[in-house]
Amino acid sequence: MKRTKAPFSLVPDTAAWKAALVIGGSLLIGLAAQVAFPLPWSPVPVTGQTLAILLVGASLGSRLGLLSVGAYLIEGAIGLPVFAPGGAPGLARFTGPTAGYLVGFALAAFAVGWLAERGWDRRLRTAVLAMLAGEAVLYLCGLLWLARFVPGDRLLGAGLLPFLPGELFKLALAALLLPAARRIVR
Repeated sequence: MKRTKAPFSLVPDTAAWKAALVIGGSLLIGLAAQVAFPLPWSPVPVTGQTLAILLVGASLGSRLGLLSVGAYLIEGAIGLPVFAPGGAPGLARFTGPTAGYLVGFALAAFAVGWLAERGWDRRLRTAVLAMLAGEAVLYLCGLLWLARFVPGDRLLGAGLLPFLPGELFKLALAALLLPAARRIVR
């Protein structure tokens, strides 16, 4: 008897499973964005987003990680409350001071995922290095755009230095959570 494949299946490696992972990744990023602490001297808040970006990129890989961030950005652009509280609504986020970080999220997820696909996610040390590379990409994009809004002598104080301790904590947490995330994904 010939077996037919079910039209919809959440078995790993099916299109439906990959779509569920992308949506789940975007929701994780959106939830992490709600953990936000504004800084009085900076237009950029401290958020939990980078933890989710690193974890999504490392566990889903370059393409699905990028698609997850893309879905998150589309959700925010159409007005869903997924962006960190306190900024401009919807599409206006893409012209404000944090727009470079939003672009950096996508590139960081892709970079971390690309390195993970090459085995950098297999050991804690190399996973941390992959995530550091993602952080570097994210902050480079963010700072390049933020420079349009903040004077050069205040740029690092407004867009990088106050975030480093929290970023190191989130990076370590993402690296420690990665084995569990991989089990869920695969």
